[in-house]
Order: sequence, then C-alpha cells, then structure tokens
Amino acid sequence: MTRARLSVAAVALLLVASQPSSAQSAAERVRASYAKEEVRIPMRDGVRLFTQIYRPRDTSRTWPILFNRTVYSIRPYGPDAYRSSLGPSTLLQNDGYIFVYQDVRGKFMSEGTFDFMRPHKPVKRGPQDTDESSDAYDTIDWLVKHVPGHNGRVGIWGISYPGFQAAMSTIGAHPALKAVSPQAPMADTFIGDDFHHNGAFWLAHAVAWLWGTAPMFTDSLVLTRRPPTEPNPTPDGYDFYLNDIGPLSNVEAKFFRGRVPIWNEFMQHPNYDAYWQSRNVLPHLGNATPAVMTVGGWFDSEDKYGAVNIYRNIEARSPGARNILVWGPWHHGGWARVDGDTLGNIRFGQKTSLHYRENIERRFFNAHLKGDGTDSLAEVTAFMTGGNEWRTFDAWPPKAVTPTPLYLREEGRLSFEPPTASRGFDEYVSHPSKPVPFTAQTTMSMGHLYMVEDQRFASTRPDVLVYQTPPLENDVTIAGAVTMELHGSTSGTDCDWMVKLIDVFPPDASDPNPNPQGIRMAGYQMLLAGEAFRAKYRKSFEKPTALRPNAVERVRFDLPDKLHRFKKGHRIMVQVQSTWFPLVDRNTGSFQDIYAAKAEDYRSTTQRVFRSTTAATQLILPLLETP
Repeated sequence: MTRARLSVAAVALLLVASQPSSAQSAAERVRASYAKEEVRIPMRDGVRLFTQIYRPRDTSRTWPILFNRTVYSIRPYGPDAYRSSLGPSTLLQNDGYIFVYQDVRGKFMSEGTFDFMRPHKPVKRGPQDTDESSDAYDTIDWLVKHVPGHNGRVGIWGISYPGFQAAMSTIGAHPALKAVSPQAPMADTFIGDDFHHNGAFWLAHAVAWLWGTAPMFTDSLVLTRRPPTEPNPTPDGYDFYLNDIGPLSNVEAKFFRGRVPIWNEFMQHPNYDAYWQSRNVLPHLGNATPAVMTVGGWFDSEDKYGAVNIYRNIEARSPGARNILVWGPWHHGGWARVDGDTLGNIRFGQKTSLHYRENIERRFFNAHLKGDGTDSLAEVTAFMTGGNEWRTFDAWPPKAVTPTPLYLREEGRLSFEPPTASRGFDEYVSHPSKPVPFTAQTTMSMGHLYMVEDQRFASTRPDVLVYQTPPLENDVTIAGAVTMELHGSTSGTDCDWMVKLIDVFPPDASDPNPNPQGIRMAGYQMLLAGEAFRAKYRKSFEKPTALRPNAVERVRFDLPDKLHRFKKGHRIMVQVQSTWFPLVDRNTGSFQDIYAAKAEDYRSTTQRVFRSTTAATQLILPLLETP
C-alpha cells in the first residue's frame, strides 16, 4: 500500500471487510440502537482529532457522554461501519450513553504528531502548548457545545495506554467531566510500568509492544498498517533473544531496521533522565475534580505500578476528590474481557470480572453520570486471592496492616525469627549465556500466565536460591506492597536481583475440575509476585554508581501490591536469582550502558545473598489480621 492519504471510505473497506459474521450481527445490534457520526474536532492549536460519536436513537431523553481516547485505533472507520460493542461493557451500552471514541494526536486518522506518553505542561503560555489534558479538555468542550441530546455530564475510561490518557484528563479537568476511570494506567515507564522496573529493561514486552504499535506512530490522516509478521527462525523467545538477537545493541540492526524510531529514543536514555521523568504522570495529579475509580489487576504483567500509584497520588494531592480503587485477580485488562473465574491453573471460585462489570463499574458511571453523584462504593474494593473472596477497606494499604519481617535463613529456610549467626551467606554463579527463563512455556511474548505459573521449573536450577517456611500452622494474609531488603554482593560491578514470592500448595491440594490437561496441584509453586532491581540504581535512578566487587551492598525495593491469603498447610517461598529471561534483558555484570553493550561485554558473576545478624536479608510482609 502506498503511503498516501486514505479516505474514510477506503479505511473502512480495509478494516471492516474481514469482520466475522458474529461481529457483524453484534454490530447490527449496535446500529439498531445507536446512530454513528464521524467528526474532526479542532484543538486549540488547530490540529484536528478524528472522533466517532454514537448517539442513542432514542431522543426522548438526554444521555451522558462516555468517552475513550486511544492510540490503538477507533476502527472500524466510516459512518456506516459500526463497532460490535460500545463502552467499557455491554451493560453500559444497554443502559444508554452517548459513546465517543477518539484517535489521539498523531495516530491513525487524527492530525498532529504523536509523542510517546506526551509530557504534561503545567504552564500553558499559548495555544501551541498542548498535552493530553488539554486535548481531552478541548474535545469535551466541543462535545458539550455541538452534540445534541446530552445531559451535560461526561465520563472517561481507558485501559493501559488509554488509562494513562484517562488519568491525564483529571488534570485541569473540564467542568463537565464528572467521572474518570483509569484502568491499568501507565504512570512511570522507567520505575515500574511496562518497559522498565527499577531500571531493569523488560525486553520481551518492549520489543513486542513497539513492534505491534510504534510503527503506526506516523503521518497524520494516514492509516499505516502494522508491518507483516517478522519471519523468526524459531517460536522460542528464549532462543530468539539469546542467540538470534543477542545484546540490546543488535535489536535495531537485526530486527527493527529503522521501522520503529521510538526504540532508538529509548536506547538513547538508559537512565532516569529528563526524557523519562517528563513522562511521569504522578507529580501532576493534583486538584482532581471528577470522581476517579482506578482499576488494577493482581496479575497484570504491565501496569500494576501505575494503578496503585495513580490512586495514591490523587489521594495525596487531591484530598477532597472522590477517589476509589478496585483490585481483582486479573491479567492486563482481564476485568473487561473475560469472566474472571480462572487464570492459568488457578481457580478463583467465582466470576470476578462479571461481578466487577455489574456491581462496581456500572454503579460508578451510572451514579456520577446519570444519578446524584453518590456511588456508595467502598474506598477500596479488592478480591483476596487464596481466600477467594471480595473485601472492602477504607484505605490502601489497609490501616490494620502490620509490617512484619520474614527472614532468609540457613539451609533454605524462611523464618519470622531473625538470624542468630554473625556470618552467613548463600551463593550462585549467574551466567548471562545461560540465563534463568521466566517461563516454562515456549513463547515469543511476555504473556500473562507466567504471573501465576508453577515455579518448579526454576527452583531446581543452581543459579536460583530457594527459601521456604515449614507448612503454615495458621492462615497468613498480606495486604499491600511486599518490601525486599536484600544484602548481597557480586564479583562484578553491576548485577540484577530478581525476587519472587511464591505460595506453595500442600501435597493434598486438589487438582482442577475439569482437568483436561492433567494438571497436578500437589506441591504447586504459584508465583504470587515478582520484581527486578538493577543494582547500579540502588542510590539513584538518575545517577547510577558501580558496585564494589564482592562488597556487601543493601538494596531495598517493593514487590507489587497483593491481597492474598496463604492458607494453613501451605508454605511461603522466596526465590532469588539474577536473570529472568527474556522477560528482563541480561545484565553484563559490569558497570556500563547496557543498551550499548557488545557480546564480549557479558561476563559470569558470583552472587552472594547474606543472612546474618549484621546483614539480614528479609522480606517485609504487610500482615493483615485474619478475621
């Protein structure tokens, strides 16, 4: 296809022709109840954003507006091409709203230039100073002035990147904006979301996301189609990234080859410099006036950090705002897409996603956009895994939580009693040529199921340290972030630390029913939470410093928030390792810009984890009293 401007009709033919009949029948049901219009809404700087408006055909009453801004295309295009569903759920579609969808600046049919997580401009000196919050404001202003049949109230929702855009709409919000739901929102992609965690580069996710999305960050009014699937010599991501690609410095030449310019932007900013800091949403979330409901998944492989920290920052910076948080046992966006009764081999005993859509999300938007603005929802609604029940709290983490150390001890033990020996450590050799895999699956993608995967495939490796408690005599419940305080050393001048918190099932654990794959849950090591930390950032993410070879260094970082019950008879396990591949790119073992490293720069290192009275490595659990 030539890189020429496409008419709306041509775009519609490209994207709608292959719709399956089931989608067409669903689209016909939408058509029966809604009339579609496509407009180009001018922003304050003159750039026009392509927008679709679906208005109820019932004109006997007024309707609120529910709005979604996205980088992922608002297809299908064309006034006669209808979506197969509207809104965050069909429940709200059936309740009746004016649904609005918009291609954000520089994407698909919208004009302008796309900027990844476009930095916010707190001070706007003229119409050329635009950002995501101003584009949301200008769009809402146009809608309330030009769309007939609305009731004067607007809501915004979005998942993942659109969740970031939803959060940005709360900044200097339009007076008509009454309810916002950032769901799995990106907040800071160097510290904890998507592409980096504590400075460690999330390789498999970054490459897959940029390959699938970034090539479309191109010309205005041009639908640049995704590139064809790259012919890989193997479906095995471990082998592909280790042997076919090798160092990060090879990705551009061997894989992207000029088609993903944002990759090169990333590679030019290995530290937490102004590029990443300016894209951090959190400092700007003050004085929010709409009601805000942030949604996160316990097993979200992309944006758990954004969910909890957007909630916390609105809570701290907008004390008068209606600000609530919802947690569920979901993968990335799972609350909107599946029933939510299972994830991989784990069963939750109820359809948690259906419960959320019916009893939480629907109630939130209807109350603030159709009702009196009183939603009656708890400050925090969270599903407790392990115990498999919904809980409510008046704060997150709950006020009743007690931080309690769980110590790494000799002979692979975990204990609530501190070490008694003045010396003691465990060690392993970490080989970048033989990194620990993050999953037992053969896959090219990061996926979601590794978040609850059985870790027995890793626990037998010599480069993974394993510690566990005896079978628990009573239930142990955690609520909040789990903090790792690790005292370790490396023979090199840099290293990565990966820590995994695991729930070990007892020998008499019941197998799934039905169980077509023959899964055995006896002794299952369920990954509950895992996190990485690049040790050169232990003092500063902005200014990394080398480690002293074989010197004991303290590293402290959080594992993702959880509400989980380790049941009586289960064990708590911790695994410590220095590679987690290809989820996380390999550390060279030396203090340098890893983005520019060559194959010969990678060296094996000896890693030590200390467990003594003076260097007590511990996991600090947020214990919640079990009722």
